[in-house]
Amino acid sequence: MALGSIVGNAQLPPDDLPGTDRDVVLDVVPGPRTDWFTPDAVQLLASQRWRVTPQSNRVGLRLAGDEPLTRTITQELPSEGTVTGAIQVPASGQPVLFLADHPLTGGYPVIACVAPHHLDRAGQIPVSAWVRFNPIRPFEAINRP
Repeated sequence: MALGSIVGNAQLPPDDLPGTDRDVVLDVVPGPRTDWFTPDAVQLLASQRWRVTPQSNRVGLRLAGDEPLTRTITQELPSEGTVTGAIQVPASGQPVLFLADHPLTGGYPVIACVAPHHLDRAGQIPVSAWVRFNPIRPFEAINRP
């Protein structure tokens, strides 16, 4: 039996790879800094389409939307560790979805994180694709002392 018949046809990509022909929907979990954003910005994250820009790479997908996300807390915070899939929002209000080689936050808040079951999909999104975020639960603030 040929190896190609075991793992699939190398000539044909899988049918469900993200592309530029339709929106890629990613489930997200709000937080940990969702409360740093206006209620309108939180709604906008989920309702607006975000275009993957050519400035994207293994560090993250730089996204551009018609309206930037606005913050209620405008101060910077100490750098924090992040998880793969964190959606950081720099001062421009245009999100960055952190991928495999992501850094610390660099002082910008993380509004949400891609759900673990969609991390592989996020890593396959090409430049110029449209992304939509689907919050799968409401934001729950962390009680800090």
